[in-house]
Amino acid sequence: MVGIAFEWDRRKDSANRRKHGVGSTEASTVFDDPLSITIPDPDHDIDEERCVIIGMTRKQNLLIVDHTVREERVRPISARPATNHDRRNYEETAS
Repeated sequence: MVGIAFEWDRRKDSANRRKHGVGSTEASTVFDDPLSITIPDPDHDIDEERCVIIGMTRKQNLLIVDHTVREERVRPISARPATNHDRRNYEETAS
């Protein structure tokens, strides 16, 4: 995470931990994965541009992290474990 500044909303982080079992510290490490894939968020079309990154964490968990960039800071919206479908896409692209 060298050079990347993150900004987590504490309430969203807490809710995300309860719902998906993923905390901000671990989720932030997907940005270190050289094989990560980032695409525009296909389900979001409101005022700000959002992206989805799929990547492996330092704990070797494959996660999906929805995020946006605000004032040179990455602001994660949510993070969840990858589904089997997500995992296949990641593995096909990474190979």
